[in-house]
Amino acid sequence: MISLYLGERTWAHAVPAGWKLLALALVSLLVTPFDSLPLMGGLLAAVLALYVSLGRAALRQVVLLRPMIPLLVLLVGLHWWTGSLAAGIAMALRLLAMILLANAVTMTTRMDDMMDAVEPILRPLALFGLSPRAVALMVAMMLRFVPLLFALWEALNESWRARTGRRGGWRLLAPFCIQTLRLSHHTAEALAARGGAPKGPRR
Repeated sequence: MISLYLGERTWAHAVPAGWKLLALALVSLLVTPFDSLPLMGGLLAAVLALYVSLGRAALRQVVLLRPMIPLLVLLVGLHWWTGSLAAGIAMALRLLAMILLANAVTMTTRMDDMMDAVEPILRPLALFGLSPRAVALMVAMMLRFVPLLFALWEALNESWRARTGRRGGWRLLAPFCIQTLRLSHHTAEALAARGGAPKGPRR
């Protein structure tokens, strides 16, 4: 499976996965109620400073946000139309900051470590006949695939731009869906080759 995991070790790699996921959840909960433009700008600046501290390889992943720009412009425009431009810009800054923060967690955390951090929370699911390890794998893969799908969209957009000189926009939806299905198929095959989703706790 293609991964955006940073091979070059940074200080964030040494932070336990559980602490990183907890910090991500807490920051998300704390900033959600606020629409302060200075606060959200400060949050985004702090996240970008985090990327700077992780090195050039991490900074290069910031470009994965480019496919989101049209959506953010649309959301800000809707807020402007309803009479709250500042709130719209604050919302866009908050969204950018949280996506970058989530990506920072996934690119500095191994899949197994992420599963080990999530699995204890999911243990009550065993009462209903579900494997906490298998569900932990699904959660970890979901977190891992979000930045990967952004990278896939960006690659398709750059390919379209190289051929036509224009951005792909909605024209990329069909190839994007095809590539996403192909990626999920390859991932399923890789899991099956390794014995399928885990059924019990890690040994």
